Amino acid sequence: MWAQIVALIALVLCSAFFSISETALMALNRHRVRHLARRGNRLARVTLWLLDRTDRVLSLILISNTLINALITALVTAIAISMFGNNETVITAATGIVAFVLIVFAEITPKVIGATYPERIALPTSIVLKPLMALARPAIWFVDLFVSRFLRLLRIRTGSEARDQRLSPEELRSMVLEAGNFIPKKHHSILLNLFDLEEISVEDIMTPRAQIEALNLSVPVRDIVHQLTTCYHNKLPVHDGEINRIVGILHVRKAMALLNEQELTVEHFRQLLTPPYYIPQDTGVFTQLQYFQENHERLALIVDEYGEVQGLVTLEDIIEEMIGEFTTSLPGSGRQDSRLSWDAEASCLVEGTATLRDLNKRLGLSFPLDGPKTLNGLLLELLQDIPDAGVSLKLDNCIIEIVQVQNQAIRTCRLRKLAAVPAEVVDL
Repeated sequence: MWAQIVALIALVLCSAFFSISETALMALNRHRVRHLARRGNRLARVTLWLLDRTDRVLSLILISNTLINALITALVTAIAISMFGNNETVITAATGIVAFVLIVFAEITPKVIGATYPERIALPTSIVLKPLMALARPAIWFVDLFVSRFLRLLRIRTGSEARDQRLSPEELRSMVLEAGNFIPKKHHSILLNLFDLEEISVEDIMTPRAQIEALNLSVPVRDIVHQLTTCYHNKLPVHDGEINRIVGILHVRKAMALLNEQELTVEHFRQLLTPPYYIPQDTGVFTQLQYFQENHERLALIVDEYGEVQGLVTLEDIIEEMIGEFTTSLPGSGRQDSRLSWDAEASCLVEGTATLRDLNKRLGLSFPLDGPKTLNGLLLELLQDIPDAGVSLKLDNCIIEIVQVQNQAIRTCRLRKLAAVPAEVVDL
């Protein structure tokens, strides 16, 4: 009797082992296991080997579990008969007890543990499952003959294509968002910004045409020299009379060497110009980053469908979009102050040229991004007119007060954030 009881306990433990192994393997993070395998973890390599043969592993586990559970039922029945005779009531009760034991101790409890700690369990158990697969190969082959034909009738694929678990950019973004507590804040922000590059165009981050600092060759030479000596940029677009007549890009450092010339003329500057690099306004930011790399350029002029200059984008603009601002905002650069935030009275003074993306990101707003790119453009679209100073409107739980209007454009606005209305408050 004691041998039968020991055998019964051993069979229950074996059933629990296969149950916990099955759940742990299925709940395992395959990307984490691949990472461990690349770092030389032997258990992870064995586990990956098993995961690449999921159909065979499941066959092994289910065949083993079915046989073990059948042996447990037969053994309990034999023990009941030997102790109480061929009594139907006792046999029925024994069957109910063994079913309860299997459900609690060989199924539910092991599977809950396996789902809770998949990596801790799946890696060690893989060392046992791999040799068992070799021993049970004939049984697995025989069962798979019927299973594969039945799956084929159902038109279900079980090959490598069905197991392909490549992640889409949206799924990767969701993984990064969920892993926010495990990644340094700065790294987390950079990763999210990289995904955003696929969704925005150069028009979203460009310096608008009105804010481009360019060199005009049609003005007197002394004015050109004065502009060069007070310039904050390394390169300047050069035009002849009108901004759409771009004749080249001037390296300011090279031009400074000309200031010692006795008879300096416009032609001296023309000889230093390099050809301008034009791009369409709907070019994706990530695509443009690749173009900058392929063409060995750092500055591009953005043109619309009519060939008119709309703005300017640099390699630094794209890098700052990925990792955040790392340079001081320059006068006339169109860049907003990195300290843009709500004050103690929940208000904020912003320029009309502020981009809606920056306002949404830094102030936690939800201004629409499918139309105008700047606050000035959004307000003009909503009002259908050029407003006077003092006009206010409510948008996205925010009061926008127009503070200054100049040259047919809204220059300055004050944003006031409204307090959230409690859910239980109902307008009557």
